[in-house]
Amino acid sequence: MKKLLVLCLAMVFGVMMIAGCGSQNEQSSSGNEADNSKPIVIGLDDSYPPMGFKDENNEIVGFDVDLAKEAAKRLNRSVEFKGIDWSSKEAELQSGRVDVLWNGLDITEERKQNMLFSDPYMKNRQVVFVPVDVEVNSIEDLKGKVIGTQSGSTAETFLDNNQEYASQFAEVKKYGDYIDSFMDLENGRIDAVVTDELVGTYYMQKHPNAFKETTIVVGEPTDFGIAFAKDNTALRDEVQKVMNEMKADGTIAKISEKWFGKDITNE
Repeated sequence: MKKLLVLCLAMVFGVMMIAGCGSQNEQSSSGNEADNSKPIVIGLDDSYPPMGFKDENNEIVGFDVDLAKEAAKRLNRSVEFKGIDWSSKEAELQSGRVDVLWNGLDITEERKQNMLFSDPYMKNRQVVFVPVDVEVNSIEDLKGKVIGTQSGSTAETFLDNNQEYASQFAEVKKYGDYIDSFMDLENGRIDAVVTDELVGTYYMQKHPNAFKETTIVVGEPTDFGIAFAKDNTALRDEVQKVMNEMKADGTIAKISEKWFGKDITNE
């Protein structure tokens, strides 16, 4: 009788343990689903038109914003755009305060050390813009002049790493965003701005009587990429997959035409 009782108790405890494991598995599974339901937090400089910026309604809009929204939609995920200090973008990503950096970010060997990148989706180069009434044909015309650029930008990195090149200018003035640099250029406080060609072209179109593009290219052409935390290969692969689909079905081309009047992603 004692043996039978012990056997029955063992069976009861066995069933309880199985049920408990099943409950834990269900909780774990539901926890993963909850993680997947969280929005993808995208860090960006929200004063960086036309890639990502605030419109007259204080809504964040732009070319990269539209790309990110479409990618999130295809992943069945919501998306949250978070304006950050662009000079601290790596810290924001590494700390987990943002999941992605998606805002006209150049892929560089230095950044690859701390970030995981998507495939390139657009070409980029750093170009000099000047007031419309100033004649500048070569870099020699800017010797002894004050040059503006954005902190944390590719142009800043190039100038910091090439002091012989930068030393020909009276000063390299660094701004929190390009809006302030172009305002100073228009008001005569600086002589030129070095910026991504796409950004400068956008400003030039908005202020055709104020700025013009020169033929001066600073540094080597680069590629725009989407950046993720170094260990976040899962999200990178998911986003890359839908970006490939968006390119194949013409969605990226349509978004480019909306913002630039043509598909510049294949140039």
